[in-house]
Amino acid sequence: MLHCILFSTLGCHLCDEAEAILAPLLSVLPLQIEWVDIIEKEEWVERYGIHIPVVMRLDTQAELYWPFTTEQAYAFLK
Repeated sequence: MLHCILFSTLGCHLCDEAEAILAPLLSVLPLQIEWVDIIEKEEWVERYGIHIPVVMRLDTQAELYWPFTTEQAYAFLK
């Protein structure tokens, strides 16, 4: 199973869109996505503050920055 993090924060409408884009992939890929609020760590705020939402693959540490489509996310995660 591929484990990923979705860096986000409360009240981020783009993050809500990203979740909706990623949701269909949960049924076609062996995928687990953990939602993480960047406010939890200062380094996350500094790194992702103006870039969220960001998806990170934990196996490779590769990151997919917004904006992305379902097709782009699928290619990144497969």
